[in-house]
Amino acid sequence: MDEQRSVTIPIGDAQLPADLTLPAQPVGVVLFAHGSGSSRHSPRNVAVARTLNGRGLGTVLADLLTPAEEEVDARTAELRFDIGLLASRLAGIVDWLAVERPAGDAPIGLFGASTGAAAALVAASSRADRVAAVVSRGGRPDLAGNALAQVRTPTLLLVGGLDEEVITLNERALAELGEVGELRVIPGATHLFEEPGTLEQVADQAGTWFTTHLGR
Repeated sequence: MDEQRSVTIPIGDAQLPADLTLPAQPVGVVLFAHGSGSSRHSPRNVAVARTLNGRGLGTVLADLLTPAEEEVDARTAELRFDIGLLASRLAGIVDWLAVERPAGDAPIGLFGASTGAAAALVAASSRADRVAAVVSRGGRPDLAGNALAQVRTPTLLLVGGLDEEVITLNERALAELGEVGELRVIPGATHLFEEPGTLEQVADQAGTWFTTHLGR
């Protein structure tokens, strides 16, 4: 039976709420970075997390903004594109996982959606010793900027086949990532993978990527 609990993670001056699900002996633990305007309650990320749990992976669904910051962002939409802030919060949670060890010494992976994918890649570039795999769902890895070329972590880019503009942005990011990156297109899927069976494909491919690169 998986252990499920809610925690508050201190990162600098911020207190970030997070939901942890941990199998008895996790093969790895995956930290989720949700996209613009979303939260740790994102039904798509929750669905992917459940699939990963079924493969023996722990998951951490965390809010990268405080409740007060979310109120500001709901009015201005400015913080959801502050990749530096989001990446620093994500890196802080990676450090928390490594120090507090709620999942023991299980290797850490990052799953980023939309702008969260850029934050995940920036965090991975700064925590190469702690992050062992990254998956991007409908992501904007191009927003990671110069950090892309510094990523040394195996990275899977998953994009919907009907999400043409984002495919182009991911192809450019793949060129920056080089040999650590892989791009896969999910046929018939739009940006949010709302078409029947498409999100399940994302979850299945992410699960295989994480168990391959985090499994020991």
